[in-house]
Amino acid sequence: MDSGFGYFATHDAVDPATLARVVEERGHVALMFSEHTHIPVTGATPLGPDGGPLPRRYWHTHDPLVACTAAGTATTRLRVGTAICLIPQHEPIALAKAVASVDTLTGGRFELGVGAGWNDPEIRNHGVDPARRFAVMKEHIEAMRRIWTHGDAEYHGEFVSFGPMWSWPKPAQQPYPPILVGGTGPRVFDRVLAYGDAWLPNYGPGVLERVPELLGRADDAGRLIRIVMLSAPSDPAVLEECEKAGVSRVMAWLPSAGLGRIEREMDAFESALADMRGE
Repeated sequence: MDSGFGYFATHDAVDPATLARVVEERGHVALMFSEHTHIPVTGATPLGPDGGPLPRRYWHTHDPLVACTAAGTATTRLRVGTAICLIPQHEPIALAKAVASVDTLTGGRFELGVGAGWNDPEIRNHGVDPARRFAVMKEHIEAMRRIWTHGDAEYHGEFVSFGPMWSWPKPAQQPYPPILVGGTGPRVFDRVLAYGDAWLPNYGPGVLERVPELLGRADDAGRLIRIVMLSAPSDPAVLEECEKAGVSRVMAWLPSAGLGRIEREMDAFESALADMRGE
């Protein structure tokens, strides 16, 4: 089980390239960046996905693909990715080119964490009906996979339709960068098995207990599915449970702050990992 970090890369915190070099130097495998294109001002206090007040970092983040490019070109081994890219909020032809470009420029070190979003006003501002966001995400991913894997790419669906087209570069990773499907809803495993290479949940009550179901369904389908755990706590006992459950990578969220505070959080996570490993 390897390790990494998630990060809201805000304009007033440590920049993606600097942080990436630190993460790589400390021996971690991956750094993944969150996304919100904007947060609508509704007159009420914005609420987060957990129902609490929304932290300001949600509307101060850099574009995650730009952050991944900066982080990837500043390092040589570190894998970079999105945790998560809000797929329904992107035009898929342009996003396919951006993803392929990042993967090429980083030497095949990009991972596409995907999700449909939870902030209804934000989703609507992109012209998407929140009630259809999962169907939109599915078609966008299918269309992007067609672009990445075909010289003459064509796709026709309810939300995306285009005739034969050329689009290069193709991704450095074949057939395309790993797709990590976020979320913990009742149908998330259907989405993972339909178009994902890994499950990317946030750690919480009951999450680890669901891993055997996913691995069993993947085995029945002849698929190899990884589990990448976000929001992993700095707790040796929990990290050991993750490893025993078959989690491939544990990732802790870093604060959007100065380097000193970030490194203290890294120290705590690394200490928990060392205790778990008996080091």
